[in-house]
Amino acid sequence: MIETSARRATGRVWTLAASFSFIHLRRLQTYSSRAAALGEQPVGTKRPPEFHDYFVTHLPSSSLHPDTRGPTSPFHKLPRSASVPHTGDTTHPPSFQSLGYRETTVVRIPLRSAKHHYGAQTARGTRVSNEDTYQAGVIDIPAFAKRPPTSLTIRRSRNRDSSAPPPETRAAETATGDPQVFYWGVFDGHGGSECSKFLRDYLHEYIQDAAFDFELCSSLGKNQLHLANGGRIPSFIGSLPVMQEGNRQRIGEMEKLLVQQWRRLVGGYFKRFKPAKFQYYGSEDATRTDQDQVSIEELMEYAFLNADLDFVKAQASKKEYDMVQAEKPLNEDEILHSPSLRRTPQIGGPTRFKGGSTATIAMISTPTPTPYWHPAGPSTLLIAHVGDTRALLCSTINGEAVQLTSNHHPSSPIEAARLRRYATSFVTDSFGEERMSGLANTRAFGDVQSKRIGVSAEPEVRRVEMGAAEFSFLVLMSDGISGTLPDQEVVDIIKEARTPDQGAADVVRFATEVSRESDNATCLVIRLGGWERRLEGGVGSLGTKESREWRRQEATDPRRSRR
Repeated sequence: MIETSARRATGRVWTLAASFSFIHLRRLQTYSSRAAALGEQPVGTKRPPEFHDYFVTHLPSSSLHPDTRGPTSPFHKLPRSASVPHTGDTTHPPSFQSLGYRETTVVRIPLRSAKHHYGAQTARGTRVSNEDTYQAGVIDIPAFAKRPPTSLTIRRSRNRDSSAPPPETRAAETATGDPQVFYWGVFDGHGGSECSKFLRDYLHEYIQDAAFDFELCSSLGKNQLHLANGGRIPSFIGSLPVMQEGNRQRIGEMEKLLVQQWRRLVGGYFKRFKPAKFQYYGSEDATRTDQDQVSIEELMEYAFLNADLDFVKAQASKKEYDMVQAEKPLNEDEILHSPSLRRTPQIGGPTRFKGGSTATIAMISTPTPTPYWHPAGPSTLLIAHVGDTRALLCSTINGEAVQLTSNHHPSSPIEAARLRRYATSFVTDSFGEERMSGLANTRAFGDVQSKRIGVSAEPEVRRVEMGAAEFSFLVLMSDGISGTLPDQEVVDIIKEARTPDQGAADVVRFATEVSRESDNATCLVIRLGGWERRLEGGVGSLGTKESREWRRQEATDPRRSRR
């Protein structure tokens, strides 16, 4: 009896340990499987990258006695009560521990608590469930910002006194020495929330994995090119797109393997499929000057297509309805009665998920430790977009909305030309919108039944070099808002808010109030360097004030007939 009990206990402990090991070492196993597929040795010694929902920054240790040498009113306005001291561990360099010129503390600020920097709001509307999801955090990839010109760097170093301390209010570097890269995403699911939740939880990991597998190096590194006259210039200055160091031969093999998997698994549209940003060449071509160079746009396209491939594979291997599974308890496969801990992780639920999701993500990288929200700091914004979610910028000069994405609908000439020879038919519904096989989006994650006719997750990638205080804020939103409110109204509503968090709540509240369809509405507002000047450009928020008041009165009119 004692031996039997011990064996049972040992078996339970082994099962639990194995499950936890699968969850925590998932990324490391992914590296090993990909390396094995490429015929290389698995990577087992290098630490896998991490994603954090907080950012690290320097703050004075005491706010009661501010230093007269610093600014009179600190621009950061961080919620000090919500910050957690960052003690520094093996994943961060010891330089974070103290700064000799002044008593400071390196703290961790949760993004959800930083109301002055980031705001998020979502509403279900009148739908049965909320299929929208969103994500925010700091992604661990090398910096992709454009390096400042050498002349500007030399001028700053000469004007600054060498004995003067460095600026206090600055973001801390990552373990690799680069400034932190911030990540936000909005995902609008259709047919269910399984795909949007998958993207919320794992899309950033696919981006980190791609950067690790590509052996991507920082765009701020000291790599240089030799000139014919013996001089040297930085290899990343003046090149568009900004190219970074990487293992070109390995990247080519990974891209070929990914395209072959799409052709074998799906076929149809993917039989002659070649992504626009993929480059099929390796180190054997010694005549190329851009050998071992890769752009962040190519990395994003690979990560999006790889994530979509894994999701489609998982759905194709399932049955639409398992009679045997239907008779089993729902929590039979759970550990400690926790749905997040399962012996066999399921992507998209226990049965085949036929729906999908759109995605719009934004990443900001800075060339210096000065944070992107500083009025004097330049930064680089990267938008990767699939579907009809939207990203906007508010210009500080004229206060106008700058649209960064386009809807991937059948009505788009580019999408129609891409899919005419694969789609069975284009149908116009009762609302006057064109649909392809019942879908409103021609690009999306998931949608297994429509993959053969060209519904892919090829992202539309756009890079924006943002100058100091050039833009006031960034907005990411689902079609529950962009389909109801014009872009300028969304921007003007946020201008009147005191914080980004309040601005996101006001936009969702107003869109839900005046909408006739009452779709799921999600809005993310990110503060940029020109936030304090958001009301100066043009007429401020007065340009659409009358139209917004009229829409609100019409929505609250009791004689209005709602559908």
